Amino acid sequence: MAGLLKNWLNDAFRWRSGRQGTGYDKMLLMQGRLPLPFDFYLLRFPCGTEIGPHTDRVESGDHYRLNLILKPAHRGGEFRCADPIFANRRIKLFRPDRSEHSVTRIEVGTRYVLSLGWVLRGQSRDKPAA
Repeated sequence: MAGLLKNWLNDAFRWRSGRQGTGYDKMLLMQGRLPLPFDFYLLRFPCGTEIGPHTDRVESGDHYRLNLILKPAHRGGEFRCADPIFANRRIKLFRPDRSEHSVTRIEVGTRYVLSLGWVLRGQSRDKPAA
């Protein structure tokens, strides 16, 4: 538990480069393991950034992500998802481990998103029982 807190204190509330290496930034706000593994980020997409189509693999369990669009870009920055659970103009709930998703190129402005992700452990509904 002390190690998790130390890691969080080192990473929290600082802009870091996003995993996709496309120019977007992420700021860790919160993370935890109990009652289930989760992370909570503020994402910033400056002009010129985009995220190509991809899925996010997890070792086990079902990965869910809820994105709340705080500020859309003036042009571009549209979230695309092959099979969202729920999506409207500002709310995107999807399975990043199952559904290919992307963000179109930001042409004008900066896009800000609150992103909450969690993994439900145990038998995935997508896999047959052993």
